[in-house]
Amino acid sequence: MFGEKVLQDKGFKLLNLALTAVAFVMAYYVKKHGVMVGGLSTGPNYYMILMTVLVCSALSFDFFNIHELYRQKSLEHAFITQLKAVSAATGMVVVLLYLFQHGETSRLLLVLFFVFDIFLLTSVHVFVRRGVANHRRKDFNRQKILVIGSMERARDLVTYIAASEDLGYQILGCLDVDPKRIGVAVTEKADVIGTVDNFYEILLNKAVDEVIFAMPLKKIYNAIDYISFAEKLGVKVRVLPDWQIQKMMYQPEIASVQIESFVGIPTLTLSSTPRKVFELFVKAVCDRIAAILGLLLLSPFFALVALLIKLESKGPIFFRQQRSGLNGRIFTLYKFRSMVSDAEARKADLQQSNEMDGPVFKMANDPRITRIGAFLRKTSLDELPQLINVARGEMSLVGPRPPLPQEVQEYEPWQRRRLSMKPGLTCIWQVSGRNDINFEQWMKMDLEYIDRWSLWFDVQLLAKTVPAVVLGTGR
Repeated sequence: MFGEKVLQDKGFKLLNLALTAVAFVMAYYVKKHGVMVGGLSTGPNYYMILMTVLVCSALSFDFFNIHELYRQKSLEHAFITQLKAVSAATGMVVVLLYLFQHGETSRLLLVLFFVFDIFLLTSVHVFVRRGVANHRRKDFNRQKILVIGSMERARDLVTYIAASEDLGYQILGCLDVDPKRIGVAVTEKADVIGTVDNFYEILLNKAVDEVIFAMPLKKIYNAIDYISFAEKLGVKVRVLPDWQIQKMMYQPEIASVQIESFVGIPTLTLSSTPRKVFELFVKAVCDRIAAILGLLLLSPFFALVALLIKLESKGPIFFRQQRSGLNGRIFTLYKFRSMVSDAEARKADLQQSNEMDGPVFKMANDPRITRIGAFLRKTSLDELPQLINVARGEMSLVGPRPPLPQEVQEYEPWQRRRLSMKPGLTCIWQVSGRNDINFEQWMKMDLEYIDRWSLWFDVQLLAKTVPAVVLGTGR
């Protein structure tokens, strides 16, 4: 999360400077072409003035830390801080223009720039804050943390985390070795919700992103078994050191191990998912942009498919279904409806015809499928509405397919690690003749994707998906 915070800060800095550049260009065109404001002198080098504006703004924005306003300050405080920062930047620009004898620069141009910059910074600030707040309400921008321990060390940890809520952490609760402590309040933000005996049940049935051992491992019977179980599920593990790390005596099978700072505290961290923070950030940004563009470009096709679905059978255009996403988060997945409206009710009668092993239902000649639905399924076009899920941050373009919650309940522990990355529209299984592959091979393919993940690997899978869709070979 701290790597992500650094990237977010850099992103906000670039965003603020980009908005400032846009504000200057707007001021230039309004002053030059505006009917009510008159023309603009051709004497000054406006490219040089723009560079001066950006340099002064970068210095002023850093001084006032306006990139941090997106997370923790009130709107009133944010507006006043932005007003100070833009005023300081504009003042520096005026002084520099005077010193370098660019006095012919239009004062009205600078006034317009000041107004536009404040307007853009404030508007985007409000938009981002509301978007982040809405995202966190859906639990997709919070790291859900389970703390092992409930005494002084755990209490201090929870207090530190509560003071860093702007980073998006959420404490699920604490576990202790003493059953008598169940229900005890560790702080105002966390209670003891069970004992370490409940560890397996909680990780299997709740969305948990990280587990933090905030008590000496020597006090937990078979602590290594708990760490190994979390590793198999792909849940990140942190250990607050009691400086007796040698007693851990555990060699991870999958996870990478390193010392990492967490809310200012050094922790031993085991992570079974890719640690390529910058690449994952780029993946998330590209996912959102591609999904939004895809929805806009494909809107005529969506309208055509919607009409065909409605003409053939009664029922909604979209099929909505609860699926398990990142680390077990439940979300609503969208597809074009390819079956009759009562398909789910008829599923139990067809269970004996299931052609897939494991907790998954697949049937080649499913009688519930409509004619337009058969075409959409053959070409995988029924999956396109999941671009909505990608745009909302619930899915990615590439990643393990999102399973049903009841399927996840039947997973073996090693299979749950496929939930440790955000689910996607396509993955290795999709481009490998998916219905000819048994369940265990499918799970291994998803884990192979997680272990091999890179941006280039995503590009390769997307490139293979196109012919699979066009030729219908991915069925």
